[in-house]
Amino acid sequence: MEENNNKKTLLFLLLAISFTLSSTTTTTRFQTQTLTINSLPNPSTLSWPEQFLSDHSQEELLSDHSQPLSLQLHHVDSLSSNKTPQQLFHLRLQRDAARVQSFALATSPNQSRPLRSTPGFSSSIVSGLSQGSGEYFTRIGVGTPAKYVFMVLDTGSDVVWLQCAPCRKCYSQADPVFDPTKSHTFAGIPCGAPLCRRLDSAGCNNKNKVCQYQVSYGDGSFTFGDFSTETLTFRKTRVTRVALGCGHDNEGLFVGAAGLLGLGRGRLSFPVQTGRRFNQKFSYCLVDRSASAKPSSMVFGDSAISRTARFTPLIKNPKLDTFYYIELLGISVGGASVRGVSASLFKLDPAGNGGVIIDSGTSVTRLTRPAYIALRDAFRLGASHLKKAPEFSLFDTCFDLSGLTEVKVPTVVLHFRGADVSLPATNYLIPVDNSGSFCFAFAGTMSGLSIIGNIQQQGFRVVYDLAGSRVGFAPRGCV
Repeated sequence: MEENNNKKTLLFLLLAISFTLSSTTTTTRFQTQTLTINSLPNPSTLSWPEQFLSDHSQEELLSDHSQPLSLQLHHVDSLSSNKTPQQLFHLRLQRDAARVQSFALATSPNQSRPLRSTPGFSSSIVSGLSQGSGEYFTRIGVGTPAKYVFMVLDTGSDVVWLQCAPCRKCYSQADPVFDPTKSHTFAGIPCGAPLCRRLDSAGCNNKNKVCQYQVSYGDGSFTFGDFSTETLTFRKTRVTRVALGCGHDNEGLFVGAAGLLGLGRGRLSFPVQTGRRFNQKFSYCLVDRSASAKPSSMVFGDSAISRTARFTPLIKNPKLDTFYYIELLGISVGGASVRGVSASLFKLDPAGNGGVIIDSGTSVTRLTRPAYIALRDAFRLGASHLKKAPEFSLFDTCFDLSGLTEVKVPTVVLHFRGADVSLPATNYLIPVDNSGSFCFAFAGTMSGLSIIGNIQQQGFRVVYDLAGSRVGFAPRGCV
């Protein structure tokens, strides 16, 4: 009798162990997707239609306010055709590190920065943009008749500006420097005008009583000159009376482009200035350059809103109005929510510390250190079948995929308030050389500020609806 009881007990224990093992197997089975192996992209050649490389005759231009505005975007790598893919990738990571550091400075409440002293200025506008950090640019006509130049487009900056003759100091750019005396729509803004007062800090040229601007960037570079209004031409669409800085003294900024089109949330950014014309709406789609030859694009106006977009509310930083803050609630890897990644790690506090911004000019997504470590460890567990490779630059989770054409990798989903964004595999496991090394394209930051970068945004149409105070994500949006 006792022997039978012992056998029953043993059988029960074996069944319990078996059930536990099968449950463990079920709960650790990761959802995967296929990553197609590609190499680092070669720099694309610029392919602007001829009419956007030269000047338009005025008869061709449209000022129809009902027309949407669509632009072709190119990555800055296409201006460096003499460099290898590896060199371009290293430069991209260097720009990225500088930009992230400058954003940390811009959002740090106690950080004092040395600013260039300029007569007439008690302080300066300080932008998060750092040296050479604009990643995408387009071709824009300035003045009347329109003179076409390359301009960087940037969601982390507000003021629109370009280099102007005569140059006290100008850096090298691809096109002739804009001469305002040859445009009959250029007008200086008087010192006491409302537009001048919109500057965080304005100076005044006592000789001609024209408003002066200065933007000092996080790395010590700057642009300084006359604040003015001018006509900008985008393909065949003319936008009049855009307030912009006509910089006669510029140092350290991105070489090649003539200036910058600020796309931030501040009062002087291009989307806010042209709010009535384009209803404070724009969107872009950034292509994965290692897998597609088609250009990235940007749209202004109501047609920027994608029907398939899932939206998350914008939140405001009371201390800084430039950046686009959104709420990240959590992250899933392989279909399971990552323990240790909670909304509290990404909270924007009343003093303006912390939070999550989405940015077109940062490449690699940065997460606060505890969130990154939890995400990285979850991904490593799900990718344990892949051959490990040494760390590379800021990436500490890399794999040797040489000789393979495709692999299965755990899925990654970003959970924003109201919008779950499921990333394609190419948006988080990227080539870092042409020898088959791939790295997990997230990084930790000691700063409280987390940044959703453009590698994670690839292939989505990212919609900025300032009127509705929301940002949307439409998958497969580059078609």
